[in-house]
Amino acid sequence: MMHRLILVVAVIATALVPGVAGAFDGEKELYDAARKEKELTWYTAHYNTETAAAICSGFEKQYPGVACKYVRTTAQVAYQRLAQDQKAGIAQASVISSTDASHYGKMKQDGWLQKYRPKNLAELADAFKPYNDPDDLFVATAAGLVLLTYNTAAVPAGEAPKKWTDLLDPKWKNKVSIGHPGFSGYVGTWVVQMKKLYGWDYFKKLELNKPRIGRSINDTVTMLNARESLVAAGPSATTLESRAKGNPLGVVYPEDGAVLMVSPTGILKNAPAPNAAKLFEEYLLSRACNELIVQHAQDPVNKFVKPMAGGKSIAEVKTIRPTYEEIDKGIPEVKELFRETFGI
Repeated sequence: MMHRLILVVAVIATALVPGVAGAFDGEKELYDAARKEKELTWYTAHYNTETAAAICSGFEKQYPGVACKYVRTTAQVAYQRLAQDQKAGIAQASVISSTDASHYGKMKQDGWLQKYRPKNLAELADAFKPYNDPDDLFVATAAGLVLLTYNTAAVPAGEAPKKWTDLLDPKWKNKVSIGHPGFSGYVGTWVVQMKKLYGWDYFKKLELNKPRIGRSINDTVTMLNARESLVAAGPSATTLESRAKGNPLGVVYPEDGAVLMVSPTGILKNAPAPNAAKLFEEYLLSRACNELIVQHAQDPVNKFVKPMAGGKSIAEVKTIRPTYEEIDKGIPEVKELFRETFGI
């Protein structure tokens, strides 16, 4: 009888932790503490608005009683907003996820982040672990690619660009779209990598093709769909998500390398909801969250989750990426060069 009673108590205790199949050590205690904080605010630049909303909804479903509020902007705007908060002594965001890796060196140096080593870190694919902070101030929670993208209704597959230098072909004059490194971390990293591969002459030649320039890299998807451009340097996830909705979009994995994007997440030192923030970071690394983002054409970072049907795993793709040091030094430099070259 006593053995049966202990078993029933154990079952009841287990039931208190949502998503127990993927429970991590200490989840119940962290969840209980998060519920007392009631809500968290997340500044994010990695995901588009639809995916960010789905992630918050998934988190709230798994952890009832903890509200998730997201503020989705470009990387530079997210950082500037956080900087204004910090300068004013305002504690609004508890978590920040940026596509501009150089922001994390600055935030670490300025003491804006607090240490946390997620329990779910063992589920992070090995390819992304080198991008984690050795002092546990930030961790890679999202990844993506910058690819060559095109409108399939206007450009036959055989005529689509195959490598980055193909965008310089005069036949694409007034038909190319890109984002702006002054706003987007994705674009900033891509620009740094192109400069590393081909020198700044690459962009001087690209300027001759008079590309349409948006702010976010996601703007290239909008321009391709509207046929304001026919080819682009665009994001894998948002492009594939739009294609899945029936839009005439295609992607090409460049012969000279798809540019790998790694988006870290950090918890603010002055986070108004530090326990909810830790729980949210665990969720971003979890199988449940990664299975959800795959439904939105995002690339999983959890090693147990497969990419979307028809998509390629990052491990299968030839990828290139600047180092953190190159990004940290390079993005401020290329912002100025970009404005000088393109006049915006």
